Amino acid sequence: MNHLILIGLAAIITIGILAQWVAWKFKLPSILLLLTFGIIAGPVTGLLQPDEFFGNLLFPVVSISVAIILFEGGLSLKFSELKTIGKIVRNLILVAIPVTWILISSAAYFILGLEFSYSVLLGAILVVTGPTVILPLLRQVRPKSNINSILKWEGIVNDPIGALIAILVFEALISTGFGAATLQTITGLLKIILISSSIGLLGSYLIVVLLKHRIIPDFLQNPFSLTMVIAIFTLSNIVQAESGLLAVTVMGIYLANQKQVNVKHIVEFKENLRLLLLSFLFIILAARLTISDIEMLSVSSFVFVAALIFLVRPAAVFLSTIKSKLNWKERVFLSFMAPRGVVAAAVSSIFALELSRLGYKSAEILVPITFLVIILTITVYSLSAMPLAKWFGIAEPNPQGCLIIGGHPFARAIGKMLKEKGFRCVLVDTNRVNLSLARMEGLPVYYGSVISDYIMNEIELAGIGRLLALTPNPEVNSLAALHFSKIFGRTEVYQLSTGMDENTENDELSHELKGHTLFNKNINFEFITKIFNRELIVKSTNITEKFTYEIFLRKYDKEKVVPLFLITENTELNVLTSDSKPKPGDGDTLISLVPKEKEE
Repeated sequence: MNHLILIGLAAIITIGILAQWVAWKFKLPSILLLLTFGIIAGPVTGLLQPDEFFGNLLFPVVSISVAIILFEGGLSLKFSELKTIGKIVRNLILVAIPVTWILISSAAYFILGLEFSYSVLLGAILVVTGPTVILPLLRQVRPKSNINSILKWEGIVNDPIGALIAILVFEALISTGFGAATLQTITGLLKIILISSSIGLLGSYLIVVLLKHRIIPDFLQNPFSLTMVIAIFTLSNIVQAESGLLAVTVMGIYLANQKQVNVKHIVEFKENLRLLLLSFLFIILAARLTISDIEMLSVSSFVFVAALIFLVRPAAVFLSTIKSKLNWKERVFLSFMAPRGVVAAAVSSIFALELSRLGYKSAEILVPITFLVIILTITVYSLSAMPLAKWFGIAEPNPQGCLIIGGHPFARAIGKMLKEKGFRCVLVDTNRVNLSLARMEGLPVYYGSVISDYIMNEIELAGIGRLLALTPNPEVNSLAALHFSKIFGRTEVYQLSTGMDENTENDELSHELKGHTLFNKNINFEFITKIFNRELIVKSTNITEKFTYEIFLRKYDKEKVVPLFLITENTELNVLTSDSKPKPGDGDTLISLVPKEKEE
C-alpha cells in the first residue's frame, strides 16, 4: 500500500508538470490541460484513484492548498487601484454575486430540472470566478488598466466570499431546510466576515512585526510565512467554521499594502508553490470523476452552461456597472470574462462527497456539472478574450512602448529618450539605487525579478509591446526574452549581445532561448560600462531632404555611430538589431549613439 501511495504522488506531480509544459509549449490554458490529463488518469484509464491514495486526508489537503492559493492572490491586490474602480469592484461583490446566485439557481431549476435546494446550492457554488485562470488571460490580452484591475480584484475577492456563501447554504439546507436558510446564511456570512477578517489582520500584523524587528532570519522567512498561512487558516476555521479562506485572503491583502517590510521574496516563493498546488489540485479533483459522473451530462447541461455565459454573466455585469464611467464596450468585455476555477471544483467535490454520505444520492450531479462549467467557460473566454479586446479597442492593437530590463545609465538614457518621443517605457531592476535614479528622471519603475509572475501581474502593460533586456547577465536576458515571448511574441523580444560570435559554437546560449540581438553585436554590457556616458551619448536626429542619413553619418563619423531606434513618419517605433540595415528617409527620426565630443 505504501508503494501505491508513493506511485500515486509521483504520478500526480509528473502529470501536473507535464500538463503545464504542454500548455506552455502550445500556448493553451494550463487548467484545460490539467483537467484533461486528470480525466485520462482517473475515469478513463483508472490509473489514479485519489480517494484510495489519500483517504481522509484528501479534502484537508485540498482546503489548505486552496488557502495558500488565495493568500498568494491577495498579495497581488493594491488599494491604490481602487481609487478609480472602487465602486465597480464593490458592486461586483454586493450586486453581481446575489444576481448571479439567483439567476444560476433559476437556470439550474428550470433547465437542469434539479430540486430547488440543489439548484440554490449549485448557484452558490458557481458564483465564484477563477483568478488562477483570469490572471494568465489578462497577461495575454493586456487590456486597459481599469479593466485589468477590475477583473483581478473581482476574481480574487469573490473567490473566498463565494465559497463562504456556498458552504453556509450547504449547512443551512441540510440542517434547517430552505425555510430558515436565508436568514441563517446572511447572519452566518456577516459573522464569518467579521471573525475571519479580524484573525487574518492579526496574523498578517504578527508577520510584519516579526519581520520588521528581524526576529525571523532571512532563510526562515518564506517557510515561516507559509506556516503562518496554514496556522491562521486552521485557527480561523476552529473559531468559526469555514472562515479560513477569507482570513488568509485578508492576510495577503494586508501584507501587499503595508509599507513597513518588503514581502517581494515571499511573493515569489508563493508563486512557485502555487504552480505546484494548482497542478496537484486539478489533477486529483478531475481524477475523482467517474464514467457514471460524465454519463449524467446531457444536452440540457450544455444549455445550462450557455445560459451562464450569455445571459447570467452579462446581466450581473450590466446591473453592477449602472451609472459607472465604463462604456458599453468595456461592459461587454467584462461580461465575457468569468471563467470558473479551482475553488468551484474543490467546493463542489467536497459537497458531493458529504451529501452522498448523508444519503442525498441525487446530489452527485453537482460535480460533473461544475467541471463542465469550468471546462467550457475557460474554453469560451480564453478564445474570445483577445478578439473582443482588439475589436473593442480595449487592448492596444499595436502597442509601441518598451519594457526595459535594467536600470543602469544606458537603460535610463534609452527610456528617457523614448519617453520624450511619446512612447511608454517601464524599467524593471533589482538595484534600488538604479530605480531611484530612474524615478527621479520621471520613468515608471518596478522593483523585482523580471521572470517573476508577480512582476508580470504588477506591471501595467498597457501601451507596451516589446521587451528590451539590458542586464549584465546574458542568461537573465535570455530568460526574460523567453518569459515575455509568450506575451509580446518572439519577434518583439530583444536582448544585448553576449559579445561573442553568435554563429559559432562558442556562443553559450541557444538561438531558441534568445531574443533578437540589440543594436549590433559589439554593443554588449562591457562596452556600455566602459564607453557609454564617457564617449557616447543617446541622440535623436530628424532626417529630412536637406539633412539625409548619409550627411548625418559623415557629420558624426560613420564608424562611431550606433543606430538604436528608428521612428517612422507614422510614429511607429522600430527597434534596430544586429541584422538591421537602417534606411531612414524624409520625415523619420533616428535615435542613435553618437560621439560626445562631436555633439558638444
